[in-house]
Amino acid sequence: MATEVWHVGSDFDEFLKEEGLLEEVERVAIKRVVAYQVGQYMLNQGLTKTEMARRMHTSRASLDRLLDPDNSSVTLQTLDRAARALGRRLHIALV
Repeated sequence: MATEVWHVGSDFDEFLKEEGLLEEVERVAIKRVVAYQVGQYMLNQGLTKTEMARRMHTSRASLDRLLDPDNSSVTLQTLDRAARALGRRLHIALV
């Protein structure tokens, strides 16, 4: 059984890419950041989940999916509603 040796300075992204995990790890990281940001804006504005859902014109269940960092079934429409409910704008870019 061959053992792969990683040297100091090896690129972790390259490792994830070789293992076929990079895209999934990036998706999860982005979702976690978005969930965290929405939660922090809610906290800073003193918004309850009930009030946030009302502002978004959606259900608490939909908001809970948005705030769940492990749930990736969030639509752009939901993200846009959340941003607007917080007085923010959603900005998406391809890089």
